[in-house]
Amino acid sequence: MRITVWNENAHETRGDEVVLGHYPRGIHAAIAEGLAASFAAEGDVIRTATLQEPEHGLTEEVLADTDVLLWWGHIAHAQVADEVVERVHRHVLAGMGLLVLHSGHYSKIFQRLLGSTASLLWRNEGERELVWTIDHTHPITEGVPDPIVIPRQEMYGEPFDVPVPDELVFVSSFAGGEVFRSGVTYTRGLGRIFYFSPGDQEYPVYHQPEIQRVLANGVRWAAPTQPRRDQVAIHKPEAGWFEA
Repeated sequence: MRITVWNENAHETRGDEVVLGHYPRGIHAAIAEGLAASFAAEGDVIRTATLQEPEHGLTEEVLADTDVLLWWGHIAHAQVADEVVERVHRHVLAGMGLLVLHSGHYSKIFQRLLGSTASLLWRNEGERELVWTIDHTHPITEGVPDPIVIPRQEMYGEPFDVPVPDELVFVSSFAGGEVFRSGVTYTRGLGRIFYFSPGDQEYPVYHQPEIQRVLANGVRWAAPTQPRRDQVAIHKPEAGWFEA
């Protein structure tokens, strides 16, 4: 498995003491470390990339060598270069898996793939979140407790402006009474997409073993099941091309 964890790394580079208190090496490092226990076989590779690197660390070579990309963003969505978004979009359609995390719902790549604003309700008062499993047969839920209890988390609530999901895997409820489709899947082209909302920068959510299990399961589910193939049209096929 070849995994790339991308983080805008904006809170960390600004020296946000709360974020660095939970994630001293960055949110991307915490996510990568959480995945390491599940992907430690010979040949497995987990790399990280951030907004501040040349081409945001997502060069053609990196993406071509990535089975599943995890994307965490919050306050720097507009700083992501359109050419990088276009590159990631092409690789997802060709079969690269994509996990979009927490505020990544507002990322350029998620909005483009879904064709919607992905807007939602939110309130950050450190409330308890319960993540309920809706589809117990789904591979992403394997070994995951029901519900997952997150002691303190930002509230996300409906309406969530996304297309009807291919699969509804998790629904969250909050102490204030709101509910939210916190785990949903889509397929675009040959690529599988899993959006999972728990994981605000102000709380140590990515250190919870249950959350790490969901992400590892999500990576396995989103991994390509067939060779990558760019989605291009044959505008003038010669007679008999399909027999070659």
